[in-house]
Amino acid sequence: MTNEAFLILQLNLMTTLDKKYNRRFFLRVSATAGGGLMIGFNWLAGCRPSEEEVKRVMPSEWFDFQPYIKIGDNGLVTIFSPNPEIGQNIKTSMPMIVAEELDVRWEDVIVEQAALNTNWYSRQVAGGSQSIRQEWEKLRMAGATAKQMLKQAAAQQWETDIANCEAKDGMITNTANGESLGYGDLAAVAGTLDVPEDAPLKDKKNFSIIGTSRRNVDIQDIVTGKPLFGLDTQIEGMKYACVLRPPSFGQTLVDFDDSEALKIEGVEKVISFQVPLKEEGRTADKIAVLATSTWAAMKGKAALTANWTTNQQLESTAYHDEELSKLLEKNDKAAAVRNDGDIDKAFAEADEVLERVYETPFLPHSCMEPMNFFADATQEPIRLVGPIQTPAWTRSRVLDLLELTPEETGDEEADKTAKEAAEAKVQIEMTRMGGGFGRRLYGDFAIEAAQISKLAQIPVQVVFSREDDMLAGTYRPAIKYKIRAAVKDGKVTGYHLSEAAINNNMYGVIPNNFPAGAIADYRVDNHKIDSQITTGAWRAPYSNVLAIAEQCFFDELAELMGKDPVDLRIELLEQSKTEVEAAGNYEADRMIGVIQLAAEKANWKSARAAGTPLGFSVYYSHNTYVAEVAELTTENGQAPKVEKITCAVDCGIVVNPIAAENQVQGGVVDGVGHAMYGQFDFENGRTQATNFDKYRLIRADEAPKVDVHFVQSDIDPTGLGEPSLPPAGGAVANALYQVTGKRLYKQPFMQADNLLG
Repeated sequence: MTNEAFLILQLNLMTTLDKKYNRRFFLRVSATAGGGLMIGFNWLAGCRPSEEEVKRVMPSEWFDFQPYIKIGDNGLVTIFSPNPEIGQNIKTSMPMIVAEELDVRWEDVIVEQAALNTNWYSRQVAGGSQSIRQEWEKLRMAGATAKQMLKQAAAQQWETDIANCEAKDGMITNTANGESLGYGDLAAVAGTLDVPEDAPLKDKKNFSIIGTSRRNVDIQDIVTGKPLFGLDTQIEGMKYACVLRPPSFGQTLVDFDDSEALKIEGVEKVISFQVPLKEEGRTADKIAVLATSTWAAMKGKAALTANWTTNQQLESTAYHDEELSKLLEKNDKAAAVRNDGDIDKAFAEADEVLERVYETPFLPHSCMEPMNFFADATQEPIRLVGPIQTPAWTRSRVLDLLELTPEETGDEEADKTAKEAAEAKVQIEMTRMGGGFGRRLYGDFAIEAAQISKLAQIPVQVVFSREDDMLAGTYRPAIKYKIRAAVKDGKVTGYHLSEAAINNNMYGVIPNNFPAGAIADYRVDNHKIDSQITTGAWRAPYSNVLAIAEQCFFDELAELMGKDPVDLRIELLEQSKTEVEAAGNYEADRMIGVIQLAAEKANWKSARAAGTPLGFSVYYSHNTYVAEVAELTTENGQAPKVEKITCAVDCGIVVNPIAAENQVQGGVVDGVGHAMYGQFDFENGRTQATNFDKYRLIRADEAPKVDVHFVQSDIDPTGLGEPSLPPAGGAVANALYQVTGKRLYKQPFMQADNLLG
């Protein structure tokens, strides 16, 4: 069969979805060379076909010019995806959504990874736990529209009404006479038809793929060590580059001696270069060693002798602590990002006031796969390959770096053409990532690779050592919170949250989150101090630190008021539905729902009455509600151990239950580990932990059992990669209080002066 046997479906990703699903949703429709149909999609995530998949009876040929969906003559469907995969499982879950509405067997779907292409796709980003949420309607629309056109083609061939055409498992059946045709048989006919104005979506109760557990499409390649990750990239003639960066934040290069480095076998070249840090208004001095292997490049870097100068005071943890504390002492109304009612009056009239300060340290991302990227800037188009959460932004930065970004003329059409021409000069191919957690949002490693390749005129792969990863990171900023609450006549009448953070260009507070809307007199302040140390998003930004502070505070407040911690939270949420006009950005009933579910599954009341040390926490982040109960054990005077976390989650429809459960479990363990053990200090602008011998991660035997319960829902899916992390630390801290009698205000909890001193 020729290309006429293949249906290429391409549905453009829109910022907003027209609920009527009319023609405006389809930006391009064109015929393939053989008459097959192409409708552009904008979504999906994928992997290459496995050996097992290739062993199937494959179509005689694939029309694979456009990176979207392909349907072969035997009904196999290939789904391409632009979205980066960092372990959140969108490579499996997003194609499941399309396959559901397309009505094909999951066994007949092959998933492949697309490269960056902003003309075809939008939001090629892994961040904010938004992939499924943002694309849910569009993915369903894509599958449903494709199915509708196939049914139209069948109806035309059979000369029957489309109402007689039923789609199931990649086949169209004529219910009038039982005749059937496969999707591949209908591609040529479908290619002659107009795109339908309306394609009906399935009733959610009829889902047969969504809501069922499907294994990760990459799992076979992962466990057998097939090349999937950035570090697996190998191109003939490429060299490996390791980079010597300033030993401390705030230092610049004076000079260096590479004579010893060049004596090492395999080392071929040493170059110095400057990377402009546009956002910070400065440049960074670096030295790259190029070699035939990573080991030779690392040895060469270690043999370099470099002299650095300090142009300003180098920062330390003690300095940060002092400066952050100063900010918290301010009562500057200009710093308020939300100010309801009159908190001054509420505190003045209070029967009791509770005030506490909470501290959180810098943290590295500690990805299993260190930063790396391949670049060939020896010719155009420049080719970049590697693990990146923000490929489009990274491309724009490479264009700036290599002075390829066109100047705007004011002529909208001409500027658009010039921009597209410039973007075509840089191609980015995405690999699977061995962890991201926000670190791979910042493509500094890709920028380095592009610049080194351009200067050396050699294809290179920049590889970080673990020490490089620790020393040259983009860290979670250190933050302090001061929280005050006013209590009068047995009710919380005032609440004041004040935050001070390092380099906090994004709020370290979320002004409209709970308890916003639950307390009439409510204020949130935001302060920051600038630092030379690079900071940025860390898994579940803002909420990963704020949740611990607030949830610990609510427990202590409940004790002050003589109330059960669960009851106090529900009481405040009930208030938010009736008493305060300026509501929060959460739904009180859904939050109450996960609180009650977690308490029920953990036997909260009876276990507490029996003396079991339990701690409670609940948080809303990334559009999802999560409540957690931590259970501790203690033996023979040893440090308490987190034995179990009972977790209730309301994330709307669960697309792939086994993957969803894994995401929740991973987030909980990550949250427990960093709250308990993550200590990361700076002295003279340099981190004191350069590897895992000094930076403590949670160990396998310390990971708690995580018992996950999802709220049954028909609400569209929300985020899941991050929301289970924020509540974990607060639940553990509140449980630790039940064991030790000590309230915890500073992370990590397992420092000797916190629990064992």
